[in-house]
Amino acid sequence: MEDRPCALLLKFPGTNCDEETARALEAVGFVAEVLPVSALKPEKLVGVGLVVLSGGFSYGDYVMSGRIASLVTEQKLGETLKDFRDGGGYLLGICNGFQILTQLGLLPPASLVENASGRFQCQWAKLRNLAPKSPFLSLCPEEFELPVAHAEGRLVTKDPAEAAAYAKDGAAALVYADDVNGSFERIAGLQDESGRVLGLMPHPERFMKARDHYDPDWDGGGEARGSGYWMFQSLFQAIKEGDSTIA
Repeated sequence: MEDRPCALLLKFPGTNCDEETARALEAVGFVAEVLPVSALKPEKLVGVGLVVLSGGFSYGDYVMSGRIASLVTEQKLGETLKDFRDGGGYLLGICNGFQILTQLGLLPPASLVENASGRFQCQWAKLRNLAPKSPFLSLCPEEFELPVAHAEGRLVTKDPAEAAAYAKDGAAALVYADDVNGSFERIAGLQDESGRVLGLMPHPERFMKARDHYDPDWDGGGEARGSGYWMFQSLFQAIKEGDSTIA
């Protein structure tokens, strides 16, 4: 019996960050499996501690980012992801995965729309950790950097007051230190009330080692690890302590 937590990464046509995210998860101790959506069925989640929806352009984002993927997931799993969460499982959506999680109703109501710049943005962003007790962020410092790469990453709510409430009540787990894309309250990541579902636009899998940083002299205060490592390590420890292993 495998005693390491198992992470299941869902792969849709157009997903392009699944393999590097799987490697990142394995680097902190997970057993990671990339599963094509064609093979997705409820029983695939048995014994899994973490479900990841990786970045990319699912179904080419031809309708809207993540929309077709969310519909396919609903058709294949129904309420299974909510049951998985309620049973103690964790869900992580990165970039396109964040867009999918919002459309599945697994995160506080919000939409991710075209950047205020009107263009695709690929850059590094400084983030503020507003949820230091989150199982996803417990080992991350108050401020850290991660790269972003998106065209539709601007988080908006029907009423700007909703976003303000998220920033105040802890639903906004991560915010940009600067206005990167026009997101309300500069929100970069949302968590649900259970604390077991997180969606974020930045890519932690792209900053696992100090050498991944754009500044060749960056040493992370003497650490050889990048911010993404500590995010995934935070989650690994939370799930390991909860004993979410392969059946």
